[in-house]
Amino acid sequence: MKTWCEGRSGGFHAAAYGARQSLRRAESQRAVEGRERSGVEAPREHRSTTQSALSACRLCPRECGVNRLEGERGFCGAGRLARVAAVSVHPGEEPPISGTRGSGTIFFSHCNMKCLFCQNYPISQYGNGREMETETLAGEMLRLRERGVHNVNFVTPTPHVPQMLEAVLLARGKGFELPVVYNTNGYDAPETLALLDGLVDIYLPDAKYLSAELAETASATPDYARHNEVAIAEMVRQVGFLSVGDDGIATRGVLVRHLVLPGRVGETKAVLARLSERHGPELPLSLMGQYFPAWRAAAADGFDRRVTRKEYDRAIEAASLLGFRNVFIQER
Repeated sequence: MKTWCEGRSGGFHAAAYGARQSLRRAESQRAVEGRERSGVEAPREHRSTTQSALSACRLCPRECGVNRLEGERGFCGAGRLARVAAVSVHPGEEPPISGTRGSGTIFFSHCNMKCLFCQNYPISQYGNGREMETETLAGEMLRLRERGVHNVNFVTPTPHVPQMLEAVLLARGKGFELPVVYNTNGYDAPETLALLDGLVDIYLPDAKYLSAELAETASATPDYARHNEVAIAEMVRQVGFLSVGDDGIATRGVLVRHLVLPGRVGETKAVLARLSERHGPELPLSLMGQYFPAWRAAAADGFDRRVTRKEYDRAIEAASLLGFRNVFIQER
């Protein structure tokens, strides 16, 4: 296993922790996939398809059907333009993502889930940020590249797939060549993910829940597990498991994240067992122990404390017993 410090909002460092490194190399993965990045020649029908998606938004499993082009807002609150809360160089993702020069993160506002413990609730729930035209968003990608980052990492992109897709195409037309990361809560629709086939290089989906009751209580998303399973399968179909170059930096593939919740190690075991059943022990995992009672969690019974060292150790043990070979764990 591999270790790092803190969480998405903190600093990470890579340190050996016993298990062998078996992430597949980028060259062999590309040979298996038989695809090359589409670049500026991506089909123009993407543009008409994604623009029409905003007129009756069904980008995620909620299928609100609102006309965002006319100012209507669905569950997530996203509108016609992408709303961006922050653009920064992030040193705190998993080591293959942040590497030595950082991951260029573009934090979108709004979210299609309502996790009562959300650490980024001013962004996800209150929509803090500023609207950006496609040209501005593409320009931010190019500026991040100039800062030397390993990739450009779109965080909470699901409600903004049309705008993100347009920006990636525009940036590629201006010479952008870095890997594109889709950093998602995992509540995604396969039809929307299909639009990104050939444009996204790395998927970082959450696998939060298996229990419908817990998903409803914690995130107002009772059908999470069913849609999450299909979404991760589509991501793996597109890019395979996470693969790295000779420098140890990820270039392509899927890395699944799971946040351990207080008092619910049994849920973690169930989620990991389902992932093992579906994808096998080679699936790269990131076990996150950074939970704290943010936003509404402090007033919610059972969510009002941090995860204990013992609970997190039991989660690590569960991954080990299931035979997972590529697991990142957090130092505490």
